[in-house]
Amino acid sequence: KGSKKHKIGVISANPSQSKHLETATMRIHGIEVDFVNLRAQEIYEDDSRIPTTQFGTPLEDALRRDFTVNSLFYNIRTNQIEDWTNRGIHDLLHHRILVTPVHPLTTFHDDPLRVLRAIRFSVRFDLLLHQDIRDAAMDS
Repeated sequence: KGSKKHKIGVISANPSQSKHLETATMRIHGIEVDFVNLRAQEIYEDDSRIPTTQFGTPLEDALRRDFTVNSLFYNIRTNQIEDWTNRGIHDLLHHRILVTPVHPLTTFHDDPLRVLRAIRFSVRFDLLLHQDIRDAAMDS
């Protein structure tokens, strides 16, 4: 009776294709928050968009993210935001710029849809696209 219950759901856009990601989402104060295991580099086969993944370290997981602002982790034990790229907080708060944790050509080669995500994030969150992202998008 004492605590308020919260709804936690597994992402179900395409459950048969997404179940390997073991991702859950929860709405906290009106913001959707994803909960995932730390993953190392994902390997994509030429004929599939479903990667093979392995558990990884916080740094490995941060470096495989699409953008530095998406590589920020919240540690529920310490109540601290962890920025393993040492750039995500700075990019978000001081420059309002979208940057990739590794070279954008590598990021976009791993998943070409990240070019569209970059544009969507830029518009949705009023972030500038870093020139390297613009150049890589033109080359992709």
